[in-house]
Amino acid sequence: MSTQQVVRRALLSVSDKSGLIPLAKELVERDIEIVSTGGTARALRDDGIEVIDVADVTGFPEMMDGRVKTLHPAIHGGILARRNEEEDQQALSAQEITPIDLVVVNLYPFQQTVASGAAPAECVEQIDIGGPALIRAAAKNHNDVAVVTDPTDYDSLVDELAEHGGGTSLDFRRSLAAKAFAHTGAYDTAVAQWFGNEANDSIPDRLLISAQRKQVLRYGENPHQQAALYVADESTGTICGAEQIQGKELSYNNLADAAAAWEQANEFAEPAVAIIKHANPCGVSQQPTLEAAYKAALACDPVSAFGGIVAMNRPLDGATAEAISAVFTELVIAPDISPEARETLAKKTNLRVLLTGSPDKTPGLQIRSISGGFLVQQQDSGAIRREDLQVVTEREPTAQELDDLLFAFKVCKHVKSNAIVYAKDGATVGIGAGQMSRVDSARIAAWKAADAARAANEPQSRTVGSVVASDAFFPFADGLVAAVEAGATAVIQPGGSKRDQEVVDAANAAGIAMVFTGIRHFRH
Repeated sequence: MSTQQVVRRALLSVSDKSGLIPLAKELVERDIEIVSTGGTARALRDDGIEVIDVADVTGFPEMMDGRVKTLHPAIHGGILARRNEEEDQQALSAQEITPIDLVVVNLYPFQQTVASGAAPAECVEQIDIGGPALIRAAAKNHNDVAVVTDPTDYDSLVDELAEHGGGTSLDFRRSLAAKAFAHTGAYDTAVAQWFGNEANDSIPDRLLISAQRKQVLRYGENPHQQAALYVADESTGTICGAEQIQGKELSYNNLADAAAAWEQANEFAEPAVAIIKHANPCGVSQQPTLEAAYKAALACDPVSAFGGIVAMNRPLDGATAEAISAVFTELVIAPDISPEARETLAKKTNLRVLLTGSPDKTPGLQIRSISGGFLVQQQDSGAIRREDLQVVTEREPTAQELDDLLFAFKVCKHVKSNAIVYAKDGATVGIGAGQMSRVDSARIAAWKAADAARAANEPQSRTVGSVVASDAFFPFADGLVAAVEAGATAVIQPGGSKRDQEVVDAANAAGIAMVFTGIRHFRH
């Protein structure tokens, strides 16, 4: 088995022509013969580089607007022939085929064409056939052939040729082959996903996932766990596509919390702020200004907000940045930032700041790994409008209560089940998350609200006069009774329990209003 292979003939056929000319000149300097196709050959000749056309190698012209050009034994035989197999070498000799030792190929821009909103027919034309075949052939025969699919690897290739006297080492070829198969796999995944979308196949028979490693993280949820961030091709407007403009390196937990915060903040049309701790909101508010929204969100649970994640759905302004900088915060996320806000936060050198651009609100699939497989579901994009609500009590909610009920239910959607959210005047005042009993969530939320009021020297708990939202139905009246005891005046819940009437009767007895949504928002 060979370990080093001298490069005498190379095939160059690239869609992305960045770095092409300098690479080709390096190959020519080493007397490496270049075979090329179509636009790549024209670009090389325009720069004075001598090229052999694929058609001259195959004895067959390009056909059908370039659809057929490299799919020929004279090309694939030269790539796939094993140098240490006598039968392969005899076949090359009999057919007068010259071996190809280096394949430099990248593929038609299918993903970019889809992202541009092109018509289906144009997208189909950007599905590369010959390119993947060349790459896979070279990668399969990596014992003898080097395959380069990424222009960022051109410098490494040139260094390798210099180090090995115009040849490549087996370790280098093997690493390139691994990258090549990942490249074609990602490409095929993108094509399959596009066809699935075109066919409205929301839950496909076979789940295909393709993502590029963006960074290796210090560790996972705990120091003994390895972790990394992988990013899909289209990540604009998301946490994965955000630009970090300052602060310490992002951690696994930072990113998980940041994603939850960004999703929560973008539930609202008004200026809104979400403060997240351990993937749960500890304060959310929508107000006429971003500064007012931050202060109202912080007031819900200032103790838990310490060391939290702050996300907003508007560009960060100077006044809001000043308010945030007064509290120890791990991470701030915004679509953009003003010069004044940037200057203010820059004083907090460890504070991480992410800028996302306009949010991507396209619903997608949510994927969670479990032992032996994956759970897949559509993203929870369920939304409730005022006209969707069913009043089930003798008293109807007031206009202000309706506004707060709808706000609270949007927050509840992002709180771990069992979830209870008290809200007043467009801000959360108490949140109970992740309890095994809904009544416990109601009591914890009220208890935290009372603590926050005492710390602020307020005369009564903030849940007095609030509304309350539940992510799922009340299975018993005890949860509703706990909310009434906390001072809530109106309730929003999905309904649908066998004991709905018992809960409605308890609401009527307390003189509070209650509405059913008909939709629940479990979040596990």
